[in-house]
Parts: sequence; structure tokens; C-alpha cells
Amino acid sequence: MKLKIPFKSASFITDNSKECSESGAFLLTKQNRKFLEEAKSKSPAFIVTVKEVIEFFELDKIKIVGITGTNGKTTTAAAIYSILLDLGYKAALQGTRGFFANDERIEEKSLTTPPILATLKNLLEAKKRGCEYFIMEVSSHAISQNRIEALPFFLKVFTNISQDHLDYHKTMENYIEVKSSFFSDDSLKLINREDKNIKYSLKNCYTYALNEAASFIVTAYSLREGIKGIVTHLGESVEFYSSLYGLFNLYNILAAMASVKLITKNSLKEIAKAVESFGGVSGRMEVVSDKPLVIVDFAHTPDGMEKVLSALSDRELIVVFGAGGDRDRKKRPLMAKAAQKYAKKIYVTSDNPRSEEPLKIIEDIAMGFDRTDNVLAVLDRKKAIQMAIRDAKEDEVVVILGKGDEEYQEIGGEKIPFDDRKIAKEAVLSFCKN
Repeated sequence: MKLKIPFKSASFITDNSKECSESGAFLLTKQNRKFLEEAKSKSPAFIVTVKEVIEFFELDKIKIVGITGTNGKTTTAAAIYSILLDLGYKAALQGTRGFFANDERIEEKSLTTPPILATLKNLLEAKKRGCEYFIMEVSSHAISQNRIEALPFFLKVFTNISQDHLDYHKTMENYIEVKSSFFSDDSLKLINREDKNIKYSLKNCYTYALNEAASFIVTAYSLREGIKGIVTHLGESVEFYSSLYGLFNLYNILAAMASVKLITKNSLKEIAKAVESFGGVSGRMEVVSDKPLVIVDFAHTPDGMEKVLSALSDRELIVVFGAGGDRDRKKRPLMAKAAQKYAKKIYVTSDNPRSEEPLKIIEDIAMGFDRTDNVLAVLDRKKAIQMAIRDAKEDEVVVILGKGDEEYQEIGGEKIPFDDRKIAKEAVLSFCKN
């Protein structure tokens, strides 16, 4: 990647040794260190570190908030960003949904945590726009691959940890160790007290919880018609309301409120008022139809599915889901168990099969079912969605899981246009006509 910005006497910065020249600077990182000699052979104007770039452009003046966890990163980050904007601050947001600054989309969807040079580019753009805060999702891959090296995090937030990405980390122990390493220093941190897997430094640590003593605690709540609750911190208690659904979103909102309190010092009352304006994230518990009720969500792990489906457990559910190819196979039967725990009827289908055979993925999922009389395997995802909506009876809810607001299906190395929400809306229109 080449970033065309002036750095001392260099006209650009690159992290690619092949792009080096006398007019550019080479950004030396832990990822590309093995290409240092190749970079030197092209006589770059400078060889610089991430820390030197941050100091040169004074990017450390922006307060960076990093959120990591298996689930909840996107919603928590978006909620912090939304609350800050409503409180009158200038802020930027970087994550799965893209890059935003001051309520404007700057870049489309990308990696949860892009390469460090891309993050530096976004920090520069945020600074140019006067942003005081930079909210970013931090993936376990990014931590492991040093894609966040030298970033001066003002606050680090932990949501939760459950099985995911074992195709990369191999074991849960490795996965937990990587996540925990993010919280091993003395920086300001906010931890979900109820998740016992994570390890962290106690210095400058705050916690949040619903059922245990914590720095920020919800003392009462209701999950009917949205989320209503009372949050308490250091003797200050306030009521808050969110239009989001589910217990898992109560945790996300609590984490967001606590984060904003820690980084701004605004009163909880002011923060609670700003929460009401946050309408959620596209593709996360997104209602795409009211009659029949059709909900699309990104949940693609056993724990994620459990949280979404349990939030709707008072309804009769028809669930459509699959599992991604070339990813952790061990979670597939666990996803089946999560679906069967709550669903009246299940359509198992293709997700993003990538290089795997969709039928083989479905067979892996099916290993987790205790019974199959209410399970139907439909290889074609579009057809599965159409069948679920067509078959939905009055008061039944169709829940489509796995892809959220993704606008493609990845098959055999190609990204083919596909949007669960669009397919569902078209099916509803067809269903209503008939």
C-alpha cells in the first residue's frame, strides 16, 4: 500500500518494499521486517517506524478507543461513535462496516482491522476533519499479526469471548491468549466482568456487568419493547432506553455508555439521553419486514446465534443459517445445537462456502442436530430464504443468520452479488401478492 502524503522530504509512505524509491519512505513494521533488505536496495528517502509516523503527524492527540471480543465489537463501536456525535464531539469510526468521520461514510466495508498503514491513513483523515476520538474494532487476527503495533490506545474495551476463528488460532487457549495480550499493559481498559476467560492487567482497569459487582452495573432492566434499564457508576444512577433488542445488546449498550463516560467525563444522564438516538447497526438484528416479521443478523458463531435467538425466544422461530467455508469446522455442529434449542423449523443452507463444497459444510452442521424432523437442507441460499418466508405462518418469525449486511456470497474465489435483506424483501413482496 502506498500513502501519498509528505513525510519530511519524502513524497509518500509505503509498507511494500516493491514500491520503494528515492522519493518515498518505507514504513518498517513487524509484518514486513523480512523485506527490509529489499527495501534498502531501492534507496528509500527514509525508513520509518509506526511510532515515528504517529509522532510526526501528531496522531497521538486523537484519543483512540479499541474494541475487541468475539461478538459485539461492531455494535459497541457504532454505539460509542453515535453517542459521541450526539454529545457534540467530532469522532471517527473504523471497522467491519468501513470508515466514517463526523457522520459521513469515507470508505466502504473492509477488514475489521485493516493493515497499520491504512489505519494511519484513516487517523490522518480523522485529524484533518478535527476528530477528537477514533473508535476502531480490533480483531484477534490484527492483534496476532501486529496490525495495531504502536497505536497509542486511550481506552481498550473487551466485550466477550467464545468459539470462533479456530481455523487460525487452532485452540481456544491460543485464541484467549491473543485476546488477553491486548489487555496486558497498563493502559485504560474496560472489561466485561462476567466473562471469566479473559486475562488483563488490573492497573487502570474498569469493569461492567449485569450480575456481578463492577465499576458500571445495570441494577434493573426490562427487555420488552426495546431495552430499558438503570445503570449505576460511583453512586450516580440513571435510567436509559434503547430501541435495540436482546440481552446481548444490553451488554453492548452498557459497554458503550461506560466507554463514553471514561473518555469524556460527561454525566451518565447526558450519555443516557444520547443512547436513545442510536438505532443500531445495519445487518445486526435488522428488521426487514413486519408482516411476516423477518430479521437479518450477522451472527455466525454458536454464541452469537444463541444470543440472537434467545432474545426472540418468546416467539416461534423459523431459522435460516449456514456456515462459512475454509473456517473453523468445529463450530458447525455447535451452531446446529444453538439453532435447534430455539427454532420451530430450521433451513440449513449455504453461507460463504469459499473453496469448500456447500453440501459438505451442511453435513458438518447436521452432525449437531439431535433430531431432523424439523430440519430442511437447501443448498441454494436464495431458495432457502424464499421457502422460509413462504412457509411462515402467522406469528412466526423468520430469522436469517450468518451474513448480516454483506452484499455478496463468496463462492470458489468469486464474490457474487447477494444480499439477505434484499432477497428477503423480494420474497415478502411475492408472498404478499400470493
